[in-house]
Amino acid sequence: MANGLPSLVGLTSAEIAQAALGGRDDARWRARQIAHWIYRKAKDSFEEMLDLPVGLRADLAERFRVQPLHAADLRVARDGTQKLLAHGGDGEVFEAVVFPTPQRVSCCISSQVGCPMGCRFCATGLGGYDRNLSAAEIVGQYLALQRLVDRRISHVVFMGMGEPLLNYGEVLRSIRLLHDEVGLSYRHITVSTVGIVPRIDDLAREGLPLHLALSLHSPFDDVRSSLMPVNQKWSVRESVDALRRYVAATGRKATVEYLLLDGITDTAEQARELARLVRGMPCVVNLIPFNHVDTEQGFARPRREAIRAFRGILESQGVNVTQRVERGHDIAAACGQLAGRHTGRLARRRSRSELPVLPS
Repeated sequence: MANGLPSLVGLTSAEIAQAALGGRDDARWRARQIAHWIYRKAKDSFEEMLDLPVGLRADLAERFRVQPLHAADLRVARDGTQKLLAHGGDGEVFEAVVFPTPQRVSCCISSQVGCPMGCRFCATGLGGYDRNLSAAEIVGQYLALQRLVDRRISHVVFMGMGEPLLNYGEVLRSIRLLHDEVGLSYRHITVSTVGIVPRIDDLAREGLPLHLALSLHSPFDDVRSSLMPVNQKWSVRESVDALRRYVAATGRKATVEYLLLDGITDTAEQARELARLVRGMPCVVNLIPFNHVDTEQGFARPRREAIRAFRGILESQGVNVTQRVERGHDIAAACGQLAGRHTGRLARRRSRSELPVLPS
């Protein structure tokens, strides 16, 4: 809720009929019209809903608002990438990014304010964690970004701030809204996780053909644990096995995200072990050369020769490999850089060795 009025974003057309139009004979029809303007056309005011009676528009504007988010800042990169800093009325900010390319328009959205996972290389994780986002705030990011671009945003990735599977209920509701109300294909929605194993299995049981990406970053437990505290709860093998179960249940090819850190995760030994680990699983390994984040460890980007050698080993072992195309680097919108100017109550106060409460 913002400005004292509840938003209709986050509600299905049936819920809009009940919440906003319950006493009208034409409630279902009008609700479908309203939902179409909100979700399909990304309009943010009732005045723009021209096929609604003027009196109804005025009544709705007195009781509700459309957009649940406030824009705090907008930055535009040289390559056309746009990064939106937003909040839901409480000043706790989070970031969303839209990436236009000649082929399609994609967006990266957040699921939490900050992130509790404490990954050592990630600006969001280093900034702390405040709260989960609601489904309205999640879908509101998509709609706000859609209003910034002329073409339809066809692909959504949950790779912004936060661990999506630690906000499972609201993320799942937002995904259903993106499919049912916005009209996106489930196959064009990607959920990225550090490996919350019980929730990966829960997501597999939903029966939705979502694309799942596992942030692995090392095939060795000691290295991964030093980078990602979650590995102290679920090992490399447990996380990869959960990914295999997801692939088997959904029939979808998965992505293994792999961060290349100079002298840490870019060795030939790790490339060979990674190839062995994913052998036989329908997947692609997406290599992500490190984007600069100011950390205590002083991580560095590998040399081009090291990146080529790592990729060459994987490909020689029959692994499908891609390399992350960097977008929005000049506005800190690249992978691992989202920090959201995070100044909430836990910002940079959480001990980075402390794990959040994780499902068992």
